Amino acid sequence: MSQTDLIRLMLVDDHPIVLSGLRNVLEASGRFDVVAQALDGAEAVRIALAVKPEVIIMDVVMPEKDGIDACRDIMEALPDTRVLVLTASTEDDAVIQAIAAGAAGFVQKYSPPEDLFEAVQAVAEGRLQVPDQAVRKVFSMLRHGQISQPRRALDSLTQLEQEVLKLFATGRSYSQIAEARSNSPVTIRNTIYRIQSKLGIVTKPELVIWAVRSGLLDDSAAEAE
Repeated sequence: MSQTDLIRLMLVDDHPIVLSGLRNVLEASGRFDVVAQALDGAEAVRIALAVKPEVIIMDVVMPEKDGIDACRDIMEALPDTRVLVLTASTEDDAVIQAIAAGAAGFVQKYSPPEDLFEAVQAVAEGRLQVPDQAVRKVFSMLRHGQISQPRRALDSLTQLEQEVLKLFATGRSYSQIAEARSNSPVTIRNTIYRIQSKLGIVTKPELVIWAVRSGLLDDSAAEAE
């Protein structure tokens, strides 16, 4: 594999020994090129804007600026960069907030190296590493006002597509959406496929998370879930 084929990574953790260990493991695999690292969130934002890595592996709890705020700032400036949250527990609300802020998923600190490699590869290819229970928790926290995120541009979607996506994201089936809008289920299915194509989204869970992050779901939509 040539240097240009390697996935360009940035590592962010406030423990130098963790950074060193991660770098050694990742580079020894022959699949990744660690192009930058940072010891806190504020430094991570500055360096990320300069080097534009493909994937950032980032701790959540850090001084000056935590991983959630850093993720939000980076995603606003570099929407094509993917962020993997490094966490000790997938049940931590901070992880869910990081996902709402734009993280592509998370990997546990105690995972074997191969799991880490596969997670990095997956998000680099545009796939989410977010289980269904995390998607449900994002909805719950959104409904109770525990998370907020900047509204993302919806200009690429027509009004019809936005309305169908809103209903789909609140858990309605194709048949239920069709009945609510007086359309056929086939029309709704094709609309969802068209939305996925426009947004470059492959999986249905990722489509739901996009709707949450975009601010498409208002209070009435959240309550209807």
